[in-house]
Amino acid sequence: MTHAHHTGPADPLAGLPYADRVRTVTGDQALGWLRAGWADLRASGWVSLAYGALFVAIGFALTGGLVLAGMAYLIAPMIGAFLLIAPLLALGLYRISKDVEEGRRPSLWRALTAWRANPYHILTAGLILMLYVMIWARMNVVAFALFFPHEAIALDHFVAQMFSLDGLVFTVFITALGFAFAAFAFITNVTALPMMMDRPVDVFAAALASAMAVLRNPRVMALWAGLIVLVTGAGLLTGFLGLIVALPLVGHASWHAYRDLIKEDEEG
Repeated sequence: MTHAHHTGPADPLAGLPYADRVRTVTGDQALGWLRAGWADLRASGWVSLAYGALFVAIGFALTGGLVLAGMAYLIAPMIGAFLLIAPLLALGLYRISKDVEEGRRPSLWRALTAWRANPYHILTAGLILMLYVMIWARMNVVAFALFFPHEAIALDHFVAQMFSLDGLVFTVFITALGFAFAAFAFITNVTALPMMMDRPVDVFAAALASAMAVLRNPRVMALWAGLIVLVTGAGLLTGFLGLIVALPLVGHASWHAYRDLIKEDEEG
C-alpha cells in the first residue's frame, strides 16, 4: 500500500515567466527597506542630497513655468507624472546604494551616468514611461474639457472651479484615473529599473519580473506602495523641499526592495 506524498500547496504562479526568480517577503522586510535606505542616505554623505536637490530644482522650474504660462491646472497632473517616472529618476540612487553595498565611495557623476550600465534597455524604459506620462497628461486635459466645456482654464478661476460640484466630481474622477495609472506603473516598475541597472536584462523581462514580485507578495507590496506614497507625500507637502530627503530615501529603499525580491542570477 502506497501513501501519497504531500509537498504542501502548489505555487499558484508556477509556470509563469520569472515566477521562479522572485522571493516571498514579509511586511517587516518592507519596513526594513526604509531603514536600509536611511542608512544608505547617511553613508552617501552629500551625494544623495545633491541628487535629490537637483530634481527638486527641476520641479520648481517646471511649476513656475506652468504658472507663468497660465497653465496652473497642469501642476497636479505634473506631480502625478513625476511620481509615474520616479523609478527612472531614481536610477542614480540605485547606483549610489550599489556603491555603498560594494564598499565603494559614492560619486555624483557615477549616479548621474548610471544609465550607461544598460543604456539601450534603460533608454527604452524611459521612452515607454514618457509615453505613459504623455497619455496621462492628455487624459487630464480631455477630462477637464469634458467637465468644464464652457469655461476657460484661468488661474484666478481655478480654485473656484475645483471647489464647485463639477470640480469635486472631476477631482474624484481624475484621482481614480491617477490611481489606476499609478498602480500599473508600480506593478511593472517596482523592481524593473534597479534590475536593469544591475544586470543585462531587457525592459520586458524586467517588467515581467516586477509584476511577478507584486503577484507573489500582494499585501506586502501594497504596504510598500503605501509607504512610498507616505514618504513622497510628506516631501510634497513641504513645498517640494522635503523631497531633497524623501526622494533619496525612497530611491535607496527601492534598491533594497529589489535585492530582497529578485533572486541573484546564479540562484535560478
